[in-house]
Amino acid sequence: MKLFKQLDISTPLCLALATLIAPSALAESYKLASPDGTIVVTVNYDASLSYSVAMDGQTVLQPSKIDLLIKGQTSLKAPTRISDSSKRHHEGTLHPEVRVKSAIITDEYNQLSIQFSNSTAVSFRAYDNGVAYRFSTNFDHPITITSEQAEFNFDTADTVYFAEEESFYSHNERSYIPYAIGELTPQHMASTPDLIQTKHAKVLITESSLRDYAGIWLKGSEDGTGLRGTFANYPTKKVPEEGAWVDRNEPVVDRADYIAKTTGKRDFPWRILAIARDDGDLLTNQLSYQLAIPNQAGDTSWIKPGKVAWDWYNANNIFGVDFEAGLNTETYKYYIDFAADYGIEYVILDEGWYPLGNLLGTVENFDVPEVIAHAKSKGVGIILWASWLTLRDQFDEAMDRFAELGAVGIKPDFFQRDDQEMVNFYWKIAAAAAERKMLVDFHGSYKPAGLRRSYPNVISREGVKGLEWNKWSYESTAEHNTTLPFIRMVAGPMDYTPGAMSNALGPKAYENLQYKSKEDNHQDFTIRFTRPMSQTSRVHQMAMLTVFESPLQMMADSPSRYREEHECASFMAKVPTVWDDTRVIHGKLGDYVSVARKSGNTWFVGTLTDEHSRELPLPLNFLEKDTVYDVEIFEDGRNADKWAEDYKTYSKAVTSKDVLAMKLAPAGGFTARFTPRKP
Repeated sequence: MKLFKQLDISTPLCLALATLIAPSALAESYKLASPDGTIVVTVNYDASLSYSVAMDGQTVLQPSKIDLLIKGQTSLKAPTRISDSSKRHHEGTLHPEVRVKSAIITDEYNQLSIQFSNSTAVSFRAYDNGVAYRFSTNFDHPITITSEQAEFNFDTADTVYFAEEESFYSHNERSYIPYAIGELTPQHMASTPDLIQTKHAKVLITESSLRDYAGIWLKGSEDGTGLRGTFANYPTKKVPEEGAWVDRNEPVVDRADYIAKTTGKRDFPWRILAIARDDGDLLTNQLSYQLAIPNQAGDTSWIKPGKVAWDWYNANNIFGVDFEAGLNTETYKYYIDFAADYGIEYVILDEGWYPLGNLLGTVENFDVPEVIAHAKSKGVGIILWASWLTLRDQFDEAMDRFAELGAVGIKPDFFQRDDQEMVNFYWKIAAAAAERKMLVDFHGSYKPAGLRRSYPNVISREGVKGLEWNKWSYESTAEHNTTLPFIRMVAGPMDYTPGAMSNALGPKAYENLQYKSKEDNHQDFTIRFTRPMSQTSRVHQMAMLTVFESPLQMMADSPSRYREEHECASFMAKVPTVWDDTRVIHGKLGDYVSVARKSGNTWFVGTLTDEHSRELPLPLNFLEKDTVYDVEIFEDGRNADKWAEDYKTYSKAVTSKDVLAMKLAPAGGFTARFTPRKP
């Protein structure tokens, strides 16, 4: 490095000399430790840039190359050289406008920034619970990103929980399939986040600050040594599907030879490695939020988290009424009255409130202004569903109509892409909705990647295989439910839509027993599209409202069923959707999860198990000392292993010194509310 600074490399002799000595003279090495010193990033530059990560002195990420390839510019490979570097320490606190895991986030890290001679920089951050890096560019003109190198190298025997996909055109609603790293090839591709189990730690790969760029996916490497970042190139030709899906499905049939065309002066998305010794530590990791672009929406005092009564899961099936249930004014007034009676903040008008393909039209027997007026009189907000494609084509008029109708939020759906064009459309929706003081709940979407901090009105999103999959598949199992918190939920809130009151027995806990099909390994669960059931116990469904994070939490079942099951429904309706504090009680990926969450002075506990019955201790040391709490408990009934709707509820007085026993049936749950007694 110093030799280059002292030479005039414009002369032919010096250019030749530089070429001869480049491999050794350009070699640079940096170390960056986390604030507590337990995580160390080693960055090496020797004709190319690579980094590795160790935790507690043990390697968790082997040397992995990174680069940003810009059309017409040199990459980070030689003869590009390092021109400067710097380190800094940051220590502060963040106060999220919409609390998810906590009201306050400690934000402390050490940062290494390296500037290169090609107007590109790379910044690394080391936190006590992970590592992140991002590229920055400093050009006075627009640039075209043709490719990005993002290697994640591990031991070939390490296990990756892989959200396997068939193509970039996807709702990103996947199961997490375990593979040995060495089993993967470039033909294996996954959306993110994905989790790698190394010998010494868990490493979750995701991203944040995704803006004006394509989202990162992962595929296997040619040599079986790790994962490689891959990106959907910019779409150049799209063809809407014919028939019933013409208003929402627009597959890409041709793509450009670049990822993005963008401004030359910018920061690119953060590549995140969330690192945990224990599975449970992943549940409190907030790097996706910490590394996001701060609030761009201005005043957010109007944003109100809450629960939603949802219509589509049960196909608007209500009963015990003197009108025909369906897509009509009377049905939605019934939903609104139910929400008002139970203190539920919102009702969604899902597919069917407008003539498909025209967000400006009306539907016979469906008076939307009357529905919204009735909701306002009851203190209930209305959220309107929309196909993203129709919304795109009628954007300004549709957004204005939503506001004029008095809707408090929108639920755009069926995006199925995260290339640069679609990512930018997400940002456009978020900004336009914020201007009109409307919430946004993205469905058919990619995972959270920072937009929720930049526009806090983006209050939740799907991108998860949720409860609705029980309507057409056998895949939304208890094991799946106990996997999601450790992978998908680390990226951010997930609109799983819990709360089924029709419950059945799903897969049996038989070991080493092969079945001809998934259907063979079920007890009394069956697929029913318009009257669906869960593959879990009743209390498992109730506990999801505490375990699963979504500031806009849908209660999926029919109001008629909830009124029949008033005891369970009234408990769920009182579960907050945002939290001041989160404590992990137990956690093991795919087996069980138990969390305690605080809202005000009240604590809630939610516990889920897979297909195995368990008994877990619940130490109450998270409660305030010297305070007596009244606890209301729901647990699996004695016969929940035969009749999944069986449950038991009781109350008692407890203190922080007590330890309760949580008895969980197969696919069971436990949930409780702890309220301090008044002095």
